[in-house]
Amino acid sequence: MRFYNREKELELLRRIEKTSQQSSKMTVIVGRRRIGKTKLIQKAFDHKLYFFVAKKNETLLCEEFTTIIQDSLNIKVHGQFIKFKDLFEFLLEQSKTRPFTLVIDEFQEFLSINDSLYSEMQNIWDTYKDSSKMNLVLSGSIYSLMNRIFEDKKEPLFGRADHKIHLKPFSITTIKEILRENSPGFSPDDLLSFYILTGGIAKYIEIFVDHKAFTLNDQLDLIFDEYSLFLEEGKNLLIEEFGKDYTTYFSILSLISSSKTTRSEIEGTLEKNVGGYLDRLENEYTIITKVKPIFAKPGSRTVKYEIIDNFFNFWFRFVYKYKSAIEIENYPYVKDIVLRDYSTYSGHFLEKFFIEKLKLTHDFSMIGTYWEKKNLNEIDIVAVNDELKTILIAEVKRNMDKINLHQLKNKAAKLLIKYPEYKVKFIGYSLEDM
Repeated sequence: MRFYNREKELELLRRIEKTSQQSSKMTVIVGRRRIGKTKLIQKAFDHKLYFFVAKKNETLLCEEFTTIIQDSLNIKVHGQFIKFKDLFEFLLEQSKTRPFTLVIDEFQEFLSINDSLYSEMQNIWDTYKDSSKMNLVLSGSIYSLMNRIFEDKKEPLFGRADHKIHLKPFSITTIKEILRENSPGFSPDDLLSFYILTGGIAKYIEIFVDHKAFTLNDQLDLIFDEYSLFLEEGKNLLIEEFGKDYTTYFSILSLISSSKTTRSEIEGTLEKNVGGYLDRLENEYTIITKVKPIFAKPGSRTVKYEIIDNFFNFWFRFVYKYKSAIEIENYPYVKDIVLRDYSTYSGHFLEKFFIEKLKLTHDFSMIGTYWEKKNLNEIDIVAVNDELKTILIAEVKRNMDKINLHQLKNKAAKLLIKYPEYKVKFIGYSLEDM
């Protein structure tokens, strides 16, 4: 699959590379695994030193990196490095007369190899950054650790990065572009399933494209397969994030994916206080987000939670929830459950799709959903332009024949009392509008 999008990130990285030829620059790239950080780096820099931090002894890492240095920079390294700090200082010294890019991938793994290394790097960087000419790119996929390393004031590398790039999933615009190029006759339902099951994650899209899986059935056949990457994906990507408490986190995420989206519902099922877990999932791991009714007061307790990542939502709803069937390889059973529930399950993501579509227009100052106590008068989308004094109120249904604008107006009556001067547009969105 060809390289898509990321033009802004490429432009920024190449600009930083040029400025690093005057004095060293440090750039941090974060993003969940499979999102395309390594491919972005490969595309941005033709010539670079590339270090991947595997979980191994520091001396063995230095030995591996020394070989890469000699091959990539075509220089002879005399002696042996047993500490990364000495190798790092050597490279900064080299860059004084020969500017180059150094990429350190999975940078957070140094924490388990030598927890004093970051303070050692900080001292060396502060000493050399103005006199050396290194373009240092530090990439990591465990968001909570990377955030701690660079955003926690108590950590030695806090404030050292000149730039930080948080790589996000592909937008719906890019997803549609990929489908147009690879499956020109795609239907709205194909677009929706592609959006739900890949979540805009580059690696998942690449797998679907390589296998020409452009319909829901083909995609599910690929996911529920004996040799599928997808079946262990949530477990592989998140256990390291959560550590020993992962079973509680997984239980919470499974409940949220199954529409138990309030704290009281989750605590009622698990019979334990989950406030701390929810807070960490939102603020430390950035896997869930709070959703409040649009116009809700800052301190409002009317809160729902949702999983941000589309694929993780699907994985917890259908793979983790039915792991007993997965373990005995009864994939047709789980696939049948997905097909049975898909019409209802996909409705939320259709709403999410249109919210993203409206955000991309840049026509609104605020976009959200609305509901009153006890989930009364739920409205799928409310989009406001305070400058033009307009409000768009939308109902989203898979089938446009089920959209009832008269009922929608009745639902919005209480909401609109507070905005008598605003011009209101009521609209219905369906699969056909994707």
